Amino acid sequence: MPKIFIAGHRGMVGSAIARQLLADDAGTTQLVTRDRHSLDLTNQAAVKAFFEEERPDQVYLAAAKVGGIHANNTYPAEFIYENLMIEANIIDAAFRSGTRKLLFLGSSCIYPREASQPMREDALMTGPLESTNEPYAIAKIAGIKLCESYNRQYGASHGIDYRSAMPTNLYGPGDNYHPENSHVIPALIRRFHEAKQNDAPSVTIWGTGTPMREFLYVDDMAAACIHIMNLDKPRYDAHTQPMLSHINVGCGSDVTIKELAVTIAKVVVYGGEILFDPSKPDGTPRKLMDSGRLNQLGWGATIALESGLRLAYEDFLKNIYQ
Repeated sequence: MPKIFIAGHRGMVGSAIARQLLADDAGTTQLVTRDRHSLDLTNQAAVKAFFEEERPDQVYLAAAKVGGIHANNTYPAEFIYENLMIEANIIDAAFRSGTRKLLFLGSSCIYPREASQPMREDALMTGPLESTNEPYAIAKIAGIKLCESYNRQYGASHGIDYRSAMPTNLYGPGDNYHPENSHVIPALIRRFHEAKQNDAPSVTIWGTGTPMREFLYVDDMAAACIHIMNLDKPRYDAHTQPMLSHINVGCGSDVTIKELAVTIAKVVVYGGEILFDPSKPDGTPRKLMDSGRLNQLGWGATIALESGLRLAYEDFLKNIYQ
């Protein structure tokens, strides 16, 4: 019975991975979890002691400090420091305790602001990053390079296989609906719902509404993570092609922020006016992932955007807005 540690099991992605592992392998998988109160992942000694005690066979590294444009602009020091510490502590402790397989979750923001669209894995480090989330992106790039470096140095001698998955923008159950520090979908779901409750005549959204974004429902992401973790080495090819040691995960299509807002208003059944504030930052003009490599390896998204938004809104009403 494999022992699997999910770092960040209470977060959106970590909880989705846990749900799917338990559903797919009921009774054949031993999940190991710790919340932030029982294990501080930024504490090197605590993480080392945990791994020495538990010695998991696999690790899903889904723990991270995350947020939208406002949060990244406001707390850059926390975003780079906490993410660097979490990933460095876990990856090194996993190696030293004998963990053979690990999957690190990154972000589409690792790619240059002006990267050709859709963004391919080999676009990494070919140009300047988007300034609004550069500290977070640098931390995520460091995580990729940690996995890549441990594979290069210890893969053959110790049999380790540490992989990195780069998801597009995610949403769904377990998302963060904080009124200031959330990503665009949970922020808009909350704002449109509250506007509907308060009979507000309009909702104003940051930016011009023209940037394009790709969105993936979190259960699709969980399925992709498990798929990538369990691919055999020759198919994944992480060791023979270091520049492709990370792999993109997306749905293959994108929408403008304005189109997204209109769809969310429809799902929430908000009938007021949607306005935009061009004095606020837009962020990267477009972020569409090229997920062709993963598609060729046998995985594809299954949940369409509007269907996923309806599921997300149902979860918001049930678990958040009470």
